[in-house]
Amino acid sequence: MTTTSLTGFSVMSLLSLSYLTWDWMSPNQVERPSAPDPANVLPAARPPHIIFIMTDDQGFNDIGYHNSDIKTPTLDKLAADGVRLEQYYIQPICTPSRSQLLTGRYQIHTGLQHSIIRPRQPSCLPLDQVTLPQRLQGLGYSTHMVGKWHLGFYKKECLPTRRGFHSYLGSLTGSVNYYTYNSCDGPGLCGYDLHEGETVAWDQGGKYSTHLYTQRVRRILAAHDPLGPPLFIYLSFQAVHTPLQCPRRYVYPYRDMGNVPRRKYAGMVSAVDEAVRNVTYALRKYGFYQNSVVVFSTDNGGQPLSGGSNWPLRGRKGTYWEGGVRGLGFVHSPLLRRRRRVSRALVHITDWYPTLVGLAGGNASAAEGLDGFDVWPAISEGRESPRREILHNIDPLYNPARGGSLRGGFGIWDTAVQASIRAGDWKLLTGDPGYGDWTPPPVLPGSPGGWWGLERHLQPGKAVWLFNVSGDPYERFDQAERRPDVVKLLLARLAFYNRTAVPVRYPPEDPRGHPDLNGGAWGPWFGDGEEDPWDGVPRRRTKDRKETLKMARTKSFFRSLTTRMMSDRI
Repeated sequence: MTTTSLTGFSVMSLLSLSYLTWDWMSPNQVERPSAPDPANVLPAARPPHIIFIMTDDQGFNDIGYHNSDIKTPTLDKLAADGVRLEQYYIQPICTPSRSQLLTGRYQIHTGLQHSIIRPRQPSCLPLDQVTLPQRLQGLGYSTHMVGKWHLGFYKKECLPTRRGFHSYLGSLTGSVNYYTYNSCDGPGLCGYDLHEGETVAWDQGGKYSTHLYTQRVRRILAAHDPLGPPLFIYLSFQAVHTPLQCPRRYVYPYRDMGNVPRRKYAGMVSAVDEAVRNVTYALRKYGFYQNSVVVFSTDNGGQPLSGGSNWPLRGRKGTYWEGGVRGLGFVHSPLLRRRRRVSRALVHITDWYPTLVGLAGGNASAAEGLDGFDVWPAISEGRESPRREILHNIDPLYNPARGGSLRGGFGIWDTAVQASIRAGDWKLLTGDPGYGDWTPPPVLPGSPGGWWGLERHLQPGKAVWLFNVSGDPYERFDQAERRPDVVKLLLARLAFYNRTAVPVRYPPEDPRGHPDLNGGAWGPWFGDGEEDPWDGVPRRRTKDRKETLKMARTKSFFRSLTTRMMSDRI
């Protein structure tokens, strides 16, 4: 009965969207307006102050308005008074989400479609891309970044201060200790990672990073004239990424939670909530609030093994199931025309680039090659979203699915390749989309270990899945066999996007990036003017016995490190 009703809903949704009549060779199914609607343009003399707040690894179920077990009164109130985005999509891991935010482009158009940027890789956000803060600087904004970068730093040209930010305080790698700012990338590969501008901030260590970053934002606001140049602040918390660390007072309210990682994780979320309260208080105190736009976003789904939860969505961080790519997001601003509502407009993280440039008085259409859309009318006024589809990714380097083939993709697409796309109500996954369980919140001692794998529904050899995510948001009813017509259409869309992809940039690690060779800290190691040795062709090297042993030791190190961090007693 359920499946029948879903199928009927799918047909109706296709007809209502005229989906089967789309031009499948066009870049997107909604034309960009040739000029902004004058009714939606803010006064040119007073562009808004923009505060973009990003959290790391916060799951869909890890906020009060989705789960009352998590205490986030500030975030709940800001979302309730603003516009809650319930069809908001991000990327499944750190670097891709951050790159798409700052460029407005899909991973396939920046060469970052595979994995993350490792600390010793000579790679970074492509230098030929004009970033969001660079565009805002050109529009007269004072731009500041506080927090986690994770977009490469092998040479100075890659640093935040060279990519559009007037000031920077934060960490360049993907994960650091919240107090000591020590960051490890394997056995014996540890170094200090806290930077002020382009120098190592040795004197700033010892303070909990969520507090340190909040204090920096408040200082920026206190020192700036609200009637002067508009502000763009990118506050990129490392919370709630591992290691699971926070002051005891945030954990105490969750003392009845039997699961220690979940208890610590919840405390870290509460610390972020308090930090956002302090930032919004400062906006009011120093006169910015009435002309400000606050955007809140996660960077990817939560990791249940580290206390996070995406329930009831399927999957986790690092996967292309909804639990990996469906994000928490809201906009809070006195400038919203229709506030206090929930929006189900389709929004993707690439959309912030043209949206914020448009709010700043710029013309986003002047930046050719953007994959994002200006969604401000959809958010502010409740209009229809201009976005009709999302390319979640195409990763040609990810392990190919054994059951996939070009023949299995009707000669249109090699289904062994990891890829995912949403168009209209439909979502297609090919290759290996990642761990596909539905994991209950880890609240009991020892969970999710005892629960892990209870509902594993992946069939051996399967390489194509199709879901109507509007009628089936939890991805329980695969319709690939029932709707081969839709599968073919979406495979054609993947093939179209793949023709626009640039080569994957995933160079081998450079031993010169070791912190011991750079004064004990992570930072740029390429000399000024030094040419990149990488030739643009990613290679799969055959691992010899020594390399295999080294990889085994590295994995063992991270397993033991994670176990220690998760089992620390409060």
